[in-house]
Amino acid sequence: MSRLLITGGTGFIGRVLCRHLLARGDDLWVLSRKTPADVQAICGRVSCVSSLDALREVDGFDAMINLAGEGIAEKRWSEARKQALRDSRIALTEQLVQLIERWPLKPSVLVSGSAVGFYGDKGDTPVTEATPPHDEFTHRLCRDWEAAANQASALGVRVCLSRTGVVVGAGGGFLQRMLPPFRLGLGGRLGDGHQYMPWVHRDDVVRALLWMLDSPDASDAYNVVSPAPATNRDFTRALGQVLGRPTPFPVPATVLKLGLGEMARLLLTGQNARPQRLLEAGFEPAWPELTPALDDAVNGGRKNTANR
Repeated sequence: MSRLLITGGTGFIGRVLCRHLLARGDDLWVLSRKTPADVQAICGRVSCVSSLDALREVDGFDAMINLAGEGIAEKRWSEARKQALRDSRIALTEQLVQLIERWPLKPSVLVSGSAVGFYGDKGDTPVTEATPPHDEFTHRLCRDWEAAANQASALGVRVCLSRTGVVVGAGGGFLQRMLPPFRLGLGGRLGDGHQYMPWVHRDDVVRALLWMLDSPDASDAYNVVSPAPATNRDFTRALGQVLGRPTPFPVPATVLKLGLGEMARLLLTGQNARPQRLLEAGFEPAWPELTPALDDAVNGGRKNTANR
């Protein structure tokens, strides 16, 4: 049994990950501002830590998973909001590394979140972990987040970075916000629909994080996305098919730009990202195709396979 610390454990990915870590017998600690009762209701029978200061009193952990970060698409990107996004990712990660430095028991591995937004807008270009990024806000955010995590390498910690795509799964995430209009037959593509959406099923995100945690040769950045990327037009069509609804109402790019400002780039640009390093390492996605993945996320198409 290993003692693990996880941040972001109550989030859309973290809550499922916590259940799998507990099921395999790990001693799991969750850093969260929620009450212990709320954390355990979401995550299971974990040890709850309310602040970084409380972690100064422990002697360390065998491993750490860092998924904390405010939702990037929850609010319009004012300068204050951009700073909040940076603080919730970069500043927190820097503080975690400072804790590692002072602990006598240092974790063997730090698995830290990132996103395919690291690459910025890449149009139709196939994107692997070796692809140079386009310099924009999402790239700088992810670049500095990863750099903060990589500081742990100098302390003898193996660091893995999960450049996660657009996550589909039941009961939350961006898909939950899309479903109401699509269920009413009011959905449609965004802009011209040609932009790529590097999607991934939540089960495969959890499986990839566990693989990084447990694989002693794993390190550096991994694109955690499906091997079958889809454009927004493809995604819209597949979601309508799964719901049995038409998708006749596109949202013009000008409307998104007026309503969301710079944040509209999240919806109107994308990355044709591929999980090259995971596939080369022998990782096999449980949900490689879009329509079955959406069917599972929306309709419970078949049994959760995060242990496969």
